[in-house]
Amino acid sequence: MVRPGRDRLSGTVEVDEAYVGAPEEGVRGRETQSKALIVVAAQEEGRGIGRIRMRRMANASAGCLMPFVEESIEPGSVVHTDGWLGYLPLDSKGYRRQITVLRGQRHPSELLPRVHRVISLLKRWLLGTHQGAVRLEHLDDYLNEFTFRFNRRRSRSRGKLFFRLVQQAMAVEPSTYMAIVNSAKTDRV
Repeated sequence: MVRPGRDRLSGTVEVDEAYVGAPEEGVRGRETQSKALIVVAAQEEGRGIGRIRMRRMANASAGCLMPFVEESIEPGSVVHTDGWLGYLPLDSKGYRRQITVLRGQRHPSELLPRVHRVISLLKRWLLGTHQGAVRLEHLDDYLNEFTFRFNRRRSRSRGKLFFRLVQQAMAVEPSTYMAIVNSAKTDRV
C-alpha cells in the first residue's frame, strides 16, 4: 500500500544497501547466489530515525541507485553514504553528499547507525513475523509493509492507521487475481 505522490525524505538522509537472505557459503563481498539486494534510506531526526524508504535492487550500480534516491529524497537534501562509487552522481543530481568511510576497527553500523538499525529491524521482523519463509517475488510487498508500519510507529491513534490504509487502498488501482497468481514462484530469499 504505497501512497501515490507521497512526500520525499528531506534534511539529512542516510542511504546504504544490504543483502536479505540466508547465509551463503563460498561467496565474498558483494557476490551472491540467492540473496536479494535492497537499498534503504533513513531520515535523520536528531539522534533517532525519522521516516524510511526501501526498495529491492537488481545491483548496486549508479543506474539502479540514482532512480531510488531521486524518487525517495528531496533535491537539496544531504545524502549521507559510504564511499561506494554507485553514489558518485549525487552531486550532479542536486544533492549534497556526505561520505563516511570505514577506517580501522570501526563496525559498519557506526558509520550509518540509523540505516543499519532499520536493516537490522527489518531482518528481525522477517525472521520473527514470517519465520524466515520470505519468497523473493513477495519481498517488495514485505518491504512496503515494513515501511508503512515503521513510518507510523509513533501514531497516537490506531484508528487513524486503519483509516490511512483504507484511504490508500482507494487511491491505487486494484490487483487482479491473475496478476497475483501469475507472480507467484517458488524462489525463496
